[in-house]
Amino acid sequence: MSRALAQSPLRGALLGLCPRCGAPTMFHRIASFRDRCEPCGLDYAAFDVGDAAAPFLIFVVGAVVVIGAIWLELSRSPPWWVHVVVWVPLTIGLTLVLLRIAKGLLIALEYKNDARLGRRE
Repeated sequence: MSRALAQSPLRGALLGLCPRCGAPTMFHRIASFRDRCEPCGLDYAAFDVGDAAAPFLIFVVGAVVVIGAIWLELSRSPPWWVHVVVWVPLTIGLTLVLLRIAKGLLIALEYKNDARLGRRE
C-alpha cells in the first residue's frame, strides 16, 4: 500500500498532500490547485470540486461570526469599530483556511472513491 493511500483524506487536505503519492504539491496558492503533481503526474484539473465547498462554508463561518458578534455585543457592548476590527479579519481568515481544507478534502475523496466527471460505467 502506498504512503498516500495509507493517509486519511482529511490529513491530506490539511497538509495539501497529493492523494496519489503524498507529496505536498496540491496547492499553488492559498486555495487554488496546481495543474498537476510534479512527482507522480496526477492531473488535478481532472477533478471538479468547483464551488461545492462555498455554501457550507458560508453557513459555518457565518454562524461562528454571528454568534461571536452577538456574544461580544451583549457581554461587553464595545464600540462599533471593535466589531469591524475583530470580525472582518476573522471572517476572511476563516473563509480562506476552511476553503483550502474543504477543497483539498473534496479532491482527496474524489481520488479515493475514483469519482470523475464524464464517465460511464
